[in-house]
Amino acid sequence: MSRPRDRRIDRLRDLLQRSGFYVTATSGVRPSSFDLAARRDATLLLLKILKNIDALDPEEAARLLELGRVFPAVVLLIGERSGASDLESGVVYTRYGVPIVSEGTLQEYLEKAFPPFLYASPGGIFARIDGERLRFLRLARGLSLGSLAAVGGVSRRAIQLYEEGQGAEASVVQRIEAYLDAPIVVPIELFSPAPKSEPRAPSRASKKGEGQRGGESPRLPTGDALRDGVFDQLDGMGLEVTVTIRAPFDAVARAREILLTGVGSLRTAAHRAEVLQGIARVAEGHAMFVVRETVHRPSIGGLPILNVTELRRLRGPEELLDDLTEREGP
Repeated sequence: MSRPRDRRIDRLRDLLQRSGFYVTATSGVRPSSFDLAARRDATLLLLKILKNIDALDPEEAARLLELGRVFPAVVLLIGERSGASDLESGVVYTRYGVPIVSEGTLQEYLEKAFPPFLYASPGGIFARIDGERLRFLRLARGLSLGSLAAVGGVSRRAIQLYEEGQGAEASVVQRIEAYLDAPIVVPIELFSPAPKSEPRAPSRASKKGEGQRGGESPRLPTGDALRDGVFDQLDGMGLEVTVTIRAPFDAVARAREILLTGVGSLRTAAHRAEVLQGIARVAEGHAMFVVRETVHRPSIGGLPILNVTELRRLRGPEELLDDLTEREGP
């Protein structure tokens, strides 16, 4: 019998597929920072599914945001509850910079093209005001700031701030919209990339030597000689390498295309092959697994397998990607 969490993941996978997404799950590899990867056109999503969103801790959120940055992808957490309360439909929540919605909110967004308009913030539920529209409607009806403030039950200064685009409490918005008989809020685009002001997770890796150029710390060793040797080799090829934690892959490297890299034994490669290949297809990139053992076949389940000696013979990212393309087969 499947577990409730697995059933939620299956429902969300079906929802995304019905909505035109190509989807793959990470259920074959645990633990993982995300449960589903999905792409539709230029939109790449990484979804985490939790019953209670309070289970998301700062480190897990940081890993999710870092993956969203390096792919790049839109990160979204799908939850049911916060503490003892159900998540409200049509409301976007946030924990440690990660946007969160209920399954129902996502379903309305995908199947009915109905975006959420509300967001949770300390102090209550708010909506972002279309300031120019509010000002136009107020002036068109000959209303002063004070008159509209009385309708909303707020100060004149609050109406001025709303007309500058500041958010307002949902109850205030309802009163003003009912009086004006017109909408004044801005929908929330769930699949928009996080704004540049969004807090970023601290990177556990950077391109070798980047600490001197960009002020970031150089990539720290993992303590595993095989992994560190592989990452150093990719660095030496000129790829930007980000080491990952609690992911189906051990690093994300980037040349002209994204490259998901696993490192370990042939047994581990066989276990991760389907998931790695699925994520690589969704991300429209490549995946490979590097092992120390002698390799007797070019791939496992379509996942290219290289031993460390073969990797050292490749002189640059173009040669590496060409080699992987041959190993992937038709």
